[in-house]
Amino acid sequence: MSSYAKQRCSAQEYLELERRAATKSEFFAGEIFAMTGASRNHNLIVANLVRELTLQLKGRPCETYPSDMRVKVNATGLYTYPDLAVVCGPPQFDDEQKDTLLNPTLIIEVLSMSTEGYDRGRKFAHYRKIDSLAEYLLVSQDKPHVDRYVRQPDNQWLLAEWDGLQSQVLLTSIDCRVDMAEIYDKVELTADTVE
Repeated sequence: MSSYAKQRCSAQEYLELERRAATKSEFFAGEIFAMTGASRNHNLIVANLVRELTLQLKGRPCETYPSDMRVKVNATGLYTYPDLAVVCGPPQFDDEQKDTLLNPTLIIEVLSMSTEGYDRGRKFAHYRKIDSLAEYLLVSQDKPHVDRYVRQPDNQWLLAEWDGLQSQVLLTSIDCRVDMAEIYDKVELTADTVE
C-alpha cells in the first residue's frame, strides 16, 4: 500500500470511483491508496501461477482470479487486489457487481522490494481476519523462494518454505502441487540465486 493517501471517502464512494478508474487503488479507513505497476518478473510469475492452478483446478468447484479481482476484508474494511486469489466452493461477492470477492480460500502475493514488508506484515494481518482464508503464499520475484502459511485449527499459522527450482510447492487448501520451475518459467534470475 502506498503511503500517500489520495482522498478521504466512504467505502461506497471508493467503489464508485474505482469502478470507473483506469488504474487500481486500495481502500482502508476512508483513504484511497494508488497501486503501482509491476515488473516483468512479477507479471510472469503471476501468469505462470494462474496457468498452473487453472489447469489443475479444471473440473473442480474452484475459481482462480488474477490481480484484477478485488478482495474485501469484512472484519477490517480493507479493499485490496491480491496478485492471485482462489476460491473453492461458491464465491461470495460484496454486491451484485461481482467484482469484490469476500471468501478467498488461497491468496498469493508476489513480493517486490516496495511491497514485501506490507505483504508480510500489515496486509497479512488483514488477510488473517478472512474466515475462509486457509492458505497464504508469498513468492519472491528475485530468487526461487516461496513461503507458505497454512491456517491451523487453533487459528495459528504454520510456515513452510521452498527454495530452488527443483522443489515442488504443495498447496493443501486447494489440493494442488506446483513445480518451482513452472512458477519461475521465463523469469530472469541471476546465477547466484538459482540452486
